Amino acid sequence: MSLVLDNVSKVVGGQTHIAPTDLELESGALSLLLGLTLSGKTSLMRLMAGLDKPTSGRVLIDGEDVTGRPVRKRNVAMVYQQFINYPSLTVYENIASPLRIAGMSSADIDRRVRTEAERLRIETMLDRLPAELSGGQQQRTAMARALVRDAELVLLDEPLVNLDYKLRETLREELPRALEGRRSMVVYATTDPWEALAFGGRTAVLEQGRLLQCDHAASVYAAPATTHVASVFSDPPMNIVAGELAGQELTLADLLRTTRPRALSDLADGAYLFGIRPAHLSIDREASSHRMQATVDVTEISGSDTYVHCHIADRPWVAVESGVHQYELGAEIALAFDTEKLFVFDLDEQLVHSPEIAANRQR
Repeated sequence: MSLVLDNVSKVVGGQTHIAPTDLELESGALSLLLGLTLSGKTSLMRLMAGLDKPTSGRVLIDGEDVTGRPVRKRNVAMVYQQFINYPSLTVYENIASPLRIAGMSSADIDRRVRTEAERLRIETMLDRLPAELSGGQQQRTAMARALVRDAELVLLDEPLVNLDYKLRETLREELPRALEGRRSMVVYATTDPWEALAFGGRTAVLEQGRLLQCDHAASVYAAPATTHVASVFSDPPMNIVAGELAGQELTLADLLRTTRPRALSDLADGAYLFGIRPAHLSIDREASSHRMQATVDVTEISGSDTYVHCHIADRPWVAVESGVHQYELGAEIALAFDTEKLFVFDLDEQLVHSPEIAANRQR
């Protein structure tokens, strides 16, 4: 199965929700929509499903134009951020409800409900009501109800966002197994770049209703096409600073002047934008030639990492340090990094050098 958005746009009340977009997705692998809140992920899914009609362009499924076909006449299932279940029905009947509407036999319903419940590890809860379930179990039930139909198109709109950290991690591991071997095309929307990398599917990066880049998740991460993609596909966002290459010298604004890295020897002299991943910055406790003095604004503990938010000459920076650390507000620290790991963008914010692509070429 293939799904093609052909120059699709959506304008509401004079405001562009989706700019003209071309996108092609195929079954057999999980496809992802990645973007911050209000980037257009849900709007694009609603156009895919037929819940909304595009202002311009066409929606094609297996080459057939279905642009004007309402959702009730399409074979589509959708799971939202908020798990939605029928409160008066048991888990079994919630999952079975779309199959009963379709007129399937009782034996086939029972087989498919139990198979789906087992895939999502809720087979022991089939006699319970939704109110008797945890949040994770309720979301599993909602997902089972969507998946049991074996719909042509399954849309998962940030289905794990309202679950706690441990439940999200568990379901991230379980979801690929639950989707394995299906003929459905599955599209998954998320704000989390690490979720996109974990699933590893073809990823469309969105910002303010515009499609910025579409490729396999690892490829987008290694070579973000623009500074905007680099920021979206990084959590915390990539640090971006203006700078210059001149002869054998590299200058980063008024923060650092050092020898031009060998990796950038092929770039022409001139002004550029340089990107440094937060994970490539470290708190320098020893003398280093590539270090910048920074002032701590706040430290944020995230799992086993510490995000150190700071500023250098009024510019915000973020460093990620492994382990749990505390720094006082206003503390002076030195940030160190390897200049060979710099991303380089031109002044139009287009990628001209990726250290990760360059490193792979040298292997």
